[in-house]
Amino acid sequence: MSVNSLRRAMLGLIATAPLGGLIACGYRLRGMVDLPFKVIAITGNPSPPLRADLQTAILIGTDANVAINPKDADLILEITNDINGHEILDYNSSGQISAYRLNIRVGFRAYDLAGAEVVPEAEIYMTRDMDFSDSTVLATDVQIQQFLSLMRRVLAVQILRRVSAAAKSPQPKAF
Repeated sequence: MSVNSLRRAMLGLIATAPLGGLIACGYRLRGMVDLPFKVIAITGNPSPPLRADLQTAILIGTDANVAINPKDADLILEITNDINGHEILDYNSSGQISAYRLNIRVGFRAYDLAGAEVVPEAEIYMTRDMDFSDSTVLATDVQIQQFLSLMRRVLAVQILRRVSAAAKSPQPKAF
């Protein structure tokens, strides 16, 4: 065995040792959401992009499936409102817009087939500040759409995490 191949083998071992330690301790990358539900239906009036992002987050990030008919689901995720908007954040010295604030507000609730609330009506709100230039108006429109798409994907995962946390927490018992 040459010195070069021995050196490569040692570097490979050193590089993979921390990863092996993380796997051995049970560490899991933050992407999967543990849901105790196997089938989830999305109801209400979410925008088509939010519905698609929720479906993708459920199918990729959980072990659950998406049901078309709420009667076939273990959990019903109802989107009560889905509002996108932007507001002027700043003006430059000549009075033209120089920055926007993008915002998305999603209201939702989750309940099981029997009607028991898993997550009472809740709302998630996300903002993102964005610079604006008159010379790049078309690029700015594309950038706004990219930011809104990214924000919707993050909100979809946050909604699932909130449902997961609420489903795992002990529910108060009625007397």
